[in-house]
Amino acid sequence: MIMPIRQFQAQRMHAPRDFQAISNEPICVEIGAGKGKHALLFSGQNPNKKLIAVERTREKFLAMQKQHGIEGQSNFQPVHADALPWVVHALFPAQIEQFFILYPNPEPHNPAQRWLNMPFFEFLISRLQAGGSITLASNIPEYIEEAQKQLIDVWKLPFVKEVIPATSARTHFEIKYLERGELCQQLIITKPENYTTRFDDFQPLHGVNQKNATEVKAD
Repeated sequence: MIMPIRQFQAQRMHAPRDFQAISNEPICVEIGAGKGKHALLFSGQNPNKKLIAVERTREKFLAMQKQHGIEGQSNFQPVHADALPWVVHALFPAQIEQFFILYPNPEPHNPAQRWLNMPFFEFLISRLQAGGSITLASNIPEYIEEAQKQLIDVWKLPFVKEVIPATSARTHFEIKYLERGELCQQLIITKPENYTTRFDDFQPLHGVNQKNATEVKAD
């Protein structure tokens, strides 16, 4: 299944600063984890699952790291990095059990940077196990509607849309939006068996520099 969208140039991604490789084992990943409220809650409630929480903003990452130091979950790892290059350099094909993308920047002035509009989304799918899921949450109905359309028209992925209950408190944003009475929704996206992407054989770059990375080709 080749997607009708230009191909993401994974081999051109520079490794994040202070990049550290991870082992090829089933894990969950939260992208844009903020101060880590959901990540710490999830890892505490799911001791048999390993979660890596990626946050780009230094202040938020440090807050997450500090709270993790207090709570001490052994199955949780915070990472300070931009998510796109980290995913390319760190993750193996079909490795991830669950991705969480909770209340991402809606990019009102740059729709091409919304998650399901980016060529990178195909690479993200390639890292997901068959039967694995991506949870995408937003308080913006138009964002969810657009993502739904992309799932149907472009990515051909099954999903379930859910209204997030008013009692939910997974992230600081979620608490704020629900207290204001806003409609918060999420899409639970599932990767079917035999779903293919153009990156299924693309191995992680593990921090190689760009000169060497350009020699790595995806099918």
